[in-house]
Amino acid sequence: MTERIDISSLVPEGYRKVVNLDGYVGQHLEQPLGDIVRLRASQLNGCTFCVDMHSVDLQTAGVPVRKIFSVTTWRESEWFTERERVALELTEEITLIQGGVSDELFARARAEFGDEGLSNLILAIGAINIWNRIAIPTLMAPPAL
Repeated sequence: MTERIDISSLVPEGYRKVVNLDGYVGQHLEQPLGDIVRLRASQLNGCTFCVDMHSVDLQTAGVPVRKIFSVTTWRESEWFTERERVALELTEEITLIQGGVSDELFARARAEFGDEGLSNLILAIGAINIWNRIAIPTLMAPPAL
């Protein structure tokens, strides 16, 4: 596959805004939670580029490979903390936004993260969804194996 269009060179100002948002959330959401959230949203959206990138980032950070593989089945896995579970559930509801975010989940997320932390988590989920929506239609491909 060849990348269809290089948005970063055609509209650098807009692209930089997305990069800046991503940089902000990267500084305000603890790791590896940030990459777990990014990986899950990218799986849901079917973004090969981002699934590859965030899987590699998690592995490089020392997250066990079995836990990385289990992000798709996090509900059945015992390897995720309650904080990660709330973040993953919120990631799914925001990424698949049709039904909105339930009051019950929002309350649990607020209790777990606080208002500022929850705000940063919502921005992080929004940012990865923007990246997925850039990478998928432009056919961004991960590096070769």
